[in-house]
Amino acid sequence: MLDHILVPLDGSPLAECVLPHTVALAQAFDARVTLLRVLGNSQAADRTQSIDPLDWHIRKAEAGSYLDQIVARLQKADLRAEKAIVEGRAAERIMEFARNQNANLIILGSHGRSGLSGWNISSVVQKIVLRACMPTMIVRAYQSVAQDLTGLRYRRMLVPLDCSPRAECVLPLATTLARFQKSQLLLAHVVRKPEMIRRALPTREETKLVNQLTEHNRLEANKYLEQLESRLSLNVHLRLPIDDQAAATLHRMVEQESIDLVVLSAHGHSGETKWPYGSVTLNFIAYGATPLLIVQDLSQDELESTQAEMAAREYKGH
Repeated sequence: MLDHILVPLDGSPLAECVLPHTVALAQAFDARVTLLRVLGNSQAADRTQSIDPLDWHIRKAEAGSYLDQIVARLQKADLRAEKAIVEGRAAERIMEFARNQNANLIILGSHGRSGLSGWNISSVVQKIVLRACMPTMIVRAYQSVAQDLTGLRYRRMLVPLDCSPRAECVLPLATTLARFQKSQLLLAHVVRKPEMIRRALPTREETKLVNQLTEHNRLEANKYLEQLESRLSLNVHLRLPIDDQAAATLHRMVEQESIDLVVLSAHGHSGETKWPYGSVTLNFIAYGATPLLIVQDLSQDELESTQAEMAAREYKGH
């Protein structure tokens, strides 16, 4: 399921917010961990300047020493950890390394060396998440970080589901983690009222019809979640709120239920291959304040290339 976790670090304390989560997931899945440091290519940033070989070796030695310290900390927690150093643009090299080394999870801190900002994730993290095409985890660097690498516990995990087989791709990962951590698993489905054209106030008959359809959907979703609950043999709780705004409802649930980790499928039943994520998942990437674990249900070959990607490939051919 997960046997190789990639953890990019840029040497900053902010980026180290991922370490307790790395330990938690690596222990749960008995996965090996690679700590990756990408050294910026000064030549790519300014082609008018030549690379100073001495400066390059100093920076590489410093990066290696830093990663050795982190590797030692992880090994004390009984993890199989190693380091790697590459050069180039951070996002591109991280994704390239992940694919070449068969990593099946990337754990990212929302911010790093560039510091905290009003954006919920840094530009590098955004690029990786949108193009990685594999499970990714975003840890919010602006949240408090446990100093003890082995002390992190996901007491309550939220798994939103839209009752589609596609969204169930999160369940093997979520249940394995919940079982290892003895977590409480909240399975949630937001029941939306059928949309109606609103040029005037709905009639009594229209309101009755909407309420009947909503109750029908609620009962079907409840039956579905109860069937899942009976299969999982875990500490499972079901949530079936009725609301027109699924993302907003789920965000409120995270706050009210004191959720420690949100586990989301990249797409639900309405997701398209044109985009790497559905609307709810994109909303949590952009606005969520809790650690977020995303399971990508599409491979690189299944996703359609954007016009920007096609233009970039064509430009490189000239």
